[in-house]
Amino acid sequence: MVVTPPSHNVKEDSIAFINESYQHILNKQIQYQSFSAKTDVDYREQGGKKYSVTVHIRMIKDSIIWLLVNGPLGIEGLRALITTDSVEILDKQNKTYTARSMAYLQEVTALPLDLESLQKLLIGNAVFLGPEIYAYQKAPGTLSLFSAGSFFKNLFTVDEATKAVISSKLDDINVQHNRTCYLTYSDYDDKKGQLFSRERNINVAEKKKIDIKIQFKQYDFNEKLSFPFSVSEKYKRN
Repeated sequence: MVVTPPSHNVKEDSIAFINESYQHILNKQIQYQSFSAKTDVDYREQGGKKYSVTVHIRMIKDSIIWLLVNGPLGIEGLRALITTDSVEILDKQNKTYTARSMAYLQEVTALPLDLESLQKLLIGNAVFLGPEIYAYQKAPGTLSLFSAGSFFKNLFTVDEATKAVISSKLDDINVQHNRTCYLTYSDYDDKKGQLFSRERNINVAEKKKIDIKIQFKQYDFNEKLSFPFSVSEKYKRN
């Protein structure tokens, strides 16, 4: 008869498991220098805007995001250029040019996004998951980590075997905001050598509810990219 002695310190074992799991998740994050994609995006704002567009994405890690938005029949609607400290938008239909700080991006998305976190969101890596993880939960085939960061409490769930992200439930640290966000990742594919989620859903609720569905039709890593963005003198400056 073999008797397994009890753990010398259950708390220490839990901390070790959390640290090991967190490191495994980081190790499975998508590694890239540049990224490009063609996506279909459905945007729904409760009691407000609704549209379905095609969005072309190009970005250099930690440097720039370029977006080209086409409406029905492939008509170009706008271009956007996002860097570490600014957001520039060319509205091709209304012939306007808008230049704003990153606060504009946060206002539009209802999330405290900067360039780094937006790139993580687009590439499919963990966002708003800091190392301050205080608990975990295991279910058949999944592992969930509970963390608290500067903005959100995060219930972050991955596939236990692959460590691919399944979902992230964010609740605002500031209870006065009463903001929640639910991110889901599905339809994984590894044709480019890394597990990549081709379907994402973003649901944000605060003063208004925003639902965004993103489907990736094409994507590539580490290609040479250009970022065409020129402002005609005919455009009105906002």
